[in-house]
Amino acid sequence: MENKRYNGLDGVRALAAIGVAVMHVMYNGGYKISGFIAEKLIGNMGDFVFLFMIVSAFSLCCGYYDKIINKKISPTEFYAKRFKRILPFFALVCIMDFALSPDAKSAMELFAELTLCFGLLPNPQMSVIGVGWFIGLIFVFYIAFPFFCSLIANKRRAWSAFAVSIALNLMCEYYFFSADRVVNFDYRSNIIYAAPYFFIGGLIYLYRDSISKMLVKLKYPVLLLCFGSAALVIAFGRSIWTILPTFALLTVYAMRENSPLLENKAAAFLSSISMEIYLCHMMFFRLIEKLKLSHLFENDILSYIFTAAVTLAAAIVFSFAVKKIFSIVESKALCRKNLTERSS
Repeated sequence: MENKRYNGLDGVRALAAIGVAVMHVMYNGGYKISGFIAEKLIGNMGDFVFLFMIVSAFSLCCGYYDKIINKKISPTEFYAKRFKRILPFFALVCIMDFALSPDAKSAMELFAELTLCFGLLPNPQMSVIGVGWFIGLIFVFYIAFPFFCSLIANKRRAWSAFAVSIALNLMCEYYFFSADRVVNFDYRSNIIYAAPYFFIGGLIYLYRDSISKMLVKLKYPVLLLCFGSAALVIAFGRSIWTILPTFALLTVYAMRENSPLLENKAAAFLSSISMEIYLCHMMFFRLIEKLKLSHLFENDILSYIFTAAVTLAAAIVFSFAVKKIFSIVESKALCRKNLTERSS
């Protein structure tokens, strides 16, 4: 089970990336749109970042948990792979964004972001690629991943760590992140607050074989539970008691085999560039704004649909093209390295 790939997670990653993008377009575009779809569905899609956290923890465990626990990979190898996965594209979009509005403040933010360690700052919110806070949080999780693996080394310890993370999350919400202690702070970017979502991803990993067997017979009840839990989010609002079970159930459902909704060529393609879409979509939205195309129609609904579609299309094309170029450059560099080693 260690190296098994859960293709249904492709659809989850694609859904999360697109959901966050369309929410950002509506929120930042100032569109006067009301109704259930705009307010309750699209308006809450920003919470898909929590879904990314669960899937990220689960996926990282699939690839590295056994290697970390059994010392089959060195810290240098692990962190080199993480830098290689994130830094090239993230650095590119950060530099492009900085080039549009260069100043001393942005230069300091750019430097901090290029280290990938800016998530350790007391307030990691940046004007250069504002959505990049998530990369800062994820990299803090990578830094702590060996400790995370130790905390979920067995199921009893994992449940204990999860319970402690829930308690800390509530303390953050009701005490540590109060106005008299923290000002202008996005709680989602704090690893302590976000810890329950990573731990639930780890727990799902520990029970992955039992879940896979269960889904053979109970896939439809699990899907109904997903919809029921999502209805609770709409009815009672967002909180850890509604969001966490909803996204955990969706991740569990995505582990089933042969799901046409989540496992298809389009989902696989979008999943492969989901991080890139998330990082660059606001850059293209700002470009559309500067070209004065974000309110092209008198009807705000039409303007929103047009802007969201163009933003997503541009982000997808750019992400695919840049990733392809990086892949070609890497392949050529590897070929040159192999030729050099053979000749020597």
